[in-house]
Amino acid sequence: MRVPRRTPGTRGGRRPARVPGALLVLLGCLPGLTAVLALALCARGVESAAPVRLARPGADRAAPAHHAARPRILSRSVWLDQAAAPPGQPPPRYDDKVVAVFVHHTDSPNRYDCADAPRIIRALYAGQTGGRSWDDIGYNFLVDRCGTIYEGRAGGVDRPVTGAHTQGFNHRTAGIAALGTFTAGVPVPRAMTDAIAALAAWKLGLADVDPRAGAHLVSSNGHSRFKAGTATTLPAVAGHNEGFMTSCPGAALTARLPEIRQTAARLQGRTPTARP
Repeated sequence: MRVPRRTPGTRGGRRPARVPGALLVLLGCLPGLTAVLALALCARGVESAAPVRLARPGADRAAPAHHAARPRILSRSVWLDQAAAPPGQPPPRYDDKVVAVFVHHTDSPNRYDCADAPRIIRALYAGQTGGRSWDDIGYNFLVDRCGTIYEGRAGGVDRPVTGAHTQGFNHRTAGIAALGTFTAGVPVPRAMTDAIAALAAWKLGLADVDPRAGAHLVSSNGHSRFKAGTATTLPAVAGHNEGFMTSCPGAALTARLPEIRQTAARLQGRTPTARP
């Protein structure tokens, strides 16, 4: 009978269990992985009011009970001249979700050909990134009078991108700008309000928010209608003037917001509100 050779450090002639090479590589990488995680956690502090989620919306949760179809949205490439983009634009910032939308008007002329909408948006972008030294256009979306929806601020239309549209309430909200000026007595095109409703229904539906409900928000600075840190409830589909001292989105468009809320709720499949 052949006697097995003993190896130093073993008992009973048995060799110790071998650790797979792949596991050794993984163990060796743990310090590096830990450092990467620490950097990611520090990066979240850039926007301390809300965490950054790298996963796409809905990737780790059940589908919302009330949702609407995503409307057609034209990408930034339709209007943005890359050569005119400011150098060193920082990466987009994100919140955890969108619980409200603010409706704006752009204070630009109303009598435009819809084919000129990209040029108008490009001029708005130039004014905000040039004259105001912003890093990008402030609005998340823009809608022309023909009902065409354009992607505004970079970061992904289906993600909760932190915009720069409503002083004090940019977190957990999206800004939708109507191309034009809609003061009292100015007609608001049906195609425009229908597009705003469809966009609000889809965007709020990602978080199962009723467009007719109120949204709990916290003011981030005292330049809004509320002191910094003030918790308040604003409409889930609100006019710019709900959060900031302004006449935007104009009396005519403000008067259409109740209808926009009802249409958005219907598009989400919600029960219509009983009329008094």
